[in-house]
Amino acid sequence: MAHKPLRPCRYPGCHALVPGGYCAAHRPKWAERRESASWHWMYSTAAWTRDLRPGQLLREPFCRACARRGLRTPATDVDHITDHKGDWRLFTDRANLQSLCHRCHSRKTLRENGPNRGKNPGRF
Repeated sequence: MAHKPLRPCRYPGCHALVPGGYCAAHRPKWAERRESASWHWMYSTAAWTRDLRPGQLLREPFCRACARRGLRTPATDVDHITDHKGDWRLFTDRANLQSLCHRCHSRKTLRENGPNRGKNPGRF
C-alpha cells in the first residue's frame, strides 16, 4: 500500500517532514483533539435533544443564576451542575441539570475550565 510522500510542516520556516499538516511542535491549538470529543456524541442523542434539554427548559424557563441576583432572564442553555465527563448516568440525571442564559453558562464554563483550557499543566 502506497503512502503519501512526506511534506514540510506548514508552519513558516519549519522544514520538518510530516505526512500532512503541521509537525508536533507547531500544531495549532484548534487542531488538537479536546478531551470532550470522546463524549460529545451524547449531545446529539434523542435522550438529550428530545427529552432532557427541552424538558429542562420547560420546567425551568428562566436562568437560575440570574434569579439568584434578582433578575428574570430567559434561559437558553441547559447546564450540567456537576460535570459528567462522559458518565451516562450523570449526563441523564435530571437533578444534575439547570437552566441558564447563554451569558451565565459561558461564564460558568470559563470559570470551570479556566483560561488555560487545553494547555499542558506542566508548562508555564
